[in-house]
Amino acid sequence: MLRSKLPRIRTLAYLACLALLIYVVVYMPTPYTIERPGSADEIRPMVQVVGGDGQERGTFMMTTVSVTYANMALLGLSLFDDNADIGKRNTDQDDDEYRITQQYYMNSSQSSAIAAAYREAGVPFDVKTEYVFITTVPDRDPQQKEFIAGDQITAVDDQAIATLDGLRKRLESYSAGDSVKVTLKRGESQVEQRVKLVEIPNEDGTTRAGFGVSTGEVLSIQPHNQADVVHFTQTQVGGPSAGLMFTLEIYNQLTPGDLTRGYRIAGTGTIKSDGSVGEIGGVQHKIVAAERKNADLFFVPEANYAEAKKKLEETHGSLTLVPVKTLQEALDYIGKLTVKN
Repeated sequence: MLRSKLPRIRTLAYLACLALLIYVVVYMPTPYTIERPGSADEIRPMVQVVGGDGQERGTFMMTTVSVTYANMALLGLSLFDDNADIGKRNTDQDDDEYRITQQYYMNSSQSSAIAAAYREAGVPFDVKTEYVFITTVPDRDPQQKEFIAGDQITAVDDQAIATLDGLRKRLESYSAGDSVKVTLKRGESQVEQRVKLVEIPNEDGTTRAGFGVSTGEVLSIQPHNQADVVHFTQTQVGGPSAGLMFTLEIYNQLTPGDLTRGYRIAGTGTIKSDGSVGEIGGVQHKIVAAERKNADLFFVPEANYAEAKKKLEETHGSLTLVPVKTLQEALDYIGKLTVKN
């Protein structure tokens, strides 16, 4: 009887081991991510100036990094991929908070790009705060769970909150430990919460009362002339690094003629409303993405130039790498290009 059961026991043991192996290799979560070259997408379909100039023989392209949560199988395969980098997964935010934060960075980048392009093109405009909202809720204090990432703060003790600066000034009249009523817009609903303020350190060593969460504000850039209004399509891409390329596309539509001069112009870099170009992450992957889409040249923040040049040399790429610190430097470089046939 025992001998007759042994094959069945062995089969069950093999199946259990196989199931465990599949779980470990495929389904078991790891604290790692894998970064690879993403896409190099034409910006023209994403951005439209209402009364803008439609000429564009070439194209401006934004570049991205592909980030994948890694299982054991992907980690093993990445060791054989020269374009794959293994990184630590961000544990400070859950997936929803990360998505909201990245979308906030993208919205801020678009607003800054519009403002920078307007300034360069001489377009008069006003800046308006749309709303103040919660970006991240740290897992430190139980009372902070009264907030959810994405909540819009509309009032504190029945006093309306219109800007981030207004929120900070409103909280100056309170002390850590005070309880306040916070009115929130959560989705389509209005929610009221009693929140105990906590002590927040300032950069100068002093402290102030606050919610103990990260906040941001969404800005709206409003031109005086409706023909200069800029519309962005929805995109699944997040983060601030497309700012420079958004600005170049908007400026191209605001001004007569074709700024691309027939070239495929890729790039990356954050943008401030004054035209300053800032450092970004993952430039080595963005170089590869641009090469795959046959870019002629690539604008890179000066702070990222050395890393980008190293990658370009490794791949024996043919695109022209152009370091810039400001929007004006990018425009000056384009202005010197001969029109491409």
